[in-house]
Amino acid sequence: MSHWIILPVVLPALMASVLVLALRHHLDLQRIFSIAGTVALAGLGVVLMAMAHDGTVSVYELGDWSAPFGIVLVLDRLSAMMLMLTAAIALVVVLYAVGSGWDARGQHFHALFQFQLMGISGAFLTGDLFNLFVFFEVLLIASYGLMIHGGGGRRLRAGVQYVIYNLLGSTLFLFALAILYAVTGTLNMADMAGRVGGITGGDTALLLVGAVLLLMVFAIKSALLPLHFWLPETYASAPAPVAALFAVMTKVGAYAVLRVDTLIFHSANDAMAALLSGLLLAAALATLAVGMIGILGATGLGRLAAFAVIGSMGTLFSAMAIFTQETAAATLYYMLHSTLAGALLFLVVDMVRERRAGGDAYRPAPAIAQGGLVTALYFGAAIAVAGMPPLSGFVGKLLILDAVRDAPLAWLIWTAILGGTLIAILGLAQGGSRIFWKLEAPADGAPPAGPAPAIALPAASTFVLLGAIVALTLFAGPVTSYLDNTAAQLYAPQTYISAVLGSDIEG
Repeated sequence: MSHWIILPVVLPALMASVLVLALRHHLDLQRIFSIAGTVALAGLGVVLMAMAHDGTVSVYELGDWSAPFGIVLVLDRLSAMMLMLTAAIALVVVLYAVGSGWDARGQHFHALFQFQLMGISGAFLTGDLFNLFVFFEVLLIASYGLMIHGGGGRRLRAGVQYVIYNLLGSTLFLFALAILYAVTGTLNMADMAGRVGGITGGDTALLLVGAVLLLMVFAIKSALLPLHFWLPETYASAPAPVAALFAVMTKVGAYAVLRVDTLIFHSANDAMAALLSGLLLAAALATLAVGMIGILGATGLGRLAAFAVIGSMGTLFSAMAIFTQETAAATLYYMLHSTLAGALLFLVVDMVRERRAGGDAYRPAPAIAQGGLVTALYFGAAIAVAGMPPLSGFVGKLLILDAVRDAPLAWLIWTAILGGTLIAILGLAQGGSRIFWKLEAPADGAPPAGPAPAIALPAASTFVLLGAIVALTLFAGPVTSYLDNTAAQLYAPQTYISAVLGSDIEG
C-alpha cells in the first residue's frame, strides 16, 4: 500500500492549517508557503501519473481497514490525470494571484485555496460515494470563501445564489445516497458495482431513482441545463483567478458522472443505461445551445467567459452521454482542453478589467495599458475556446465528431457542435472588437492614467496556459494514446473492482 496516494489530500490540508494558524498575518510568507505547497502537489501529480501509467490500480486503505468496510482512496489512470490537471491549473492560478495582487484584497486567500485543492484532490481519489459527498462539501465550503474574496455587493449576491444552489445539490446528494444504500447495502463504489446487477423487482425502481438523483447532483456541479443558473453570475462576479480554478471544479461533476456510470450503472440494467444516456444527452445539447447563444448575447467579457464554460460543458457531455469507449476517450481530451482554455480566458478577462477604464463591459473606453500583449492573449484564448484550428479545441471537437458518428442521434450532435462553434466564433469576435477596437479618446482635461498594473508574472502565467494548449495540440498523438488506454480501463471495471475488494492487479 503506497502512502503517495493520500498525500494530495494531506498536503493541502496541512498547508492550509499552517497558513491559518501560524502565518495569517504575514502575506509574504503565505505566498511562499502556498506556492511551495502547490509546486509539491504538482510534483506529486507527476509521481502518481507514473504509478498509474502502466494500468495499475492502486488502493490506499485508511486505518488499514479493507473495503467495503473502510475508507479507500483509489488511483488509476483517470484519477491520476485529473490530479495532474488540477495541480497544473492551481500552480498557474496561485502565481497569477500573487503577481496581480489578488491574494492581498481579502483575508485567508491562500488557506482557502489550499483547502479547495484538498477537496478537489479527494473527490478525484475517493472510492466511496459518501466520501465523494464529503470532499464535495470541503471544496464547496472553500469555494464560498474564495467566491466573495475582495468583497463587493455584486460578488456577495452572486455568492449567496451560489451557496443556495449548491446546498440544494448537497441535499439531493444525501437523498441519493440514502436510496442507494437502502437498495444495495453499501456506498463503496466497487462493492456497489458488484451488487447492482443482482437487484430485481421493486428495488430496481428505487435503484433508478437513486441513479437519476445522483445524475441531477452531478449535473448541478457541472452546470448542465436546466440546473446551470448559478454559474453565469457566479463566474462573472468571482475574482478571475478563482474563476480560473473553478474551471477545474465543474470538471469534478463530469468526472463523477463518468466514474459512476462506467463503474456502477453502465452494465447494471440496459433500460437504466439507456434512460440515463438519453437524459444526459438532452441536457447536454440544450446546455451547448444556451452556452453558445449566451456568448453571442453577453454584455461583457466576464459573462462571455462564464457562458463559454457552460457551452464547453455541453460539448463535453454531448460526447460522454453516448457512453462508449471511443466517446470516453474523446471526452477526456476535450476535458483537458476546455479546462486549460477556460482558465486562460478568465485570466485574460482579469487583465482587461485591471487595465481598462470601462472594465470588461462592452462600451467604448480609452485604449488599455499594455494593450498589444493583452489583445494577443485574448486572440489566442478566443481561438482555443471556439475550437478553431490550429489549437487543441479543434482537435477535441474532431475527436468528438468522429467518436459519435455511429450514434443514433449523430446528426443532431454534429449540428449542435458545428452550429455552436460558429456562434461562439461570432460572439468572441464581437467581444474582442468591442473591447479592443471600439476605442474612445480620453476627454479633454481628464487626469492622466495611473501606472499600469504589474504585467510580468500575470502575463507569464497566462502564457504558460497558452503554451499548455499548444503542447496539447502538438502532442495530441501521445495524449490520445494515453486517453484511449484510460477509456479502455474505465470500460473494463473488473480491474478496479478487484483492486479495491481484493489485491492490486495489473491492467
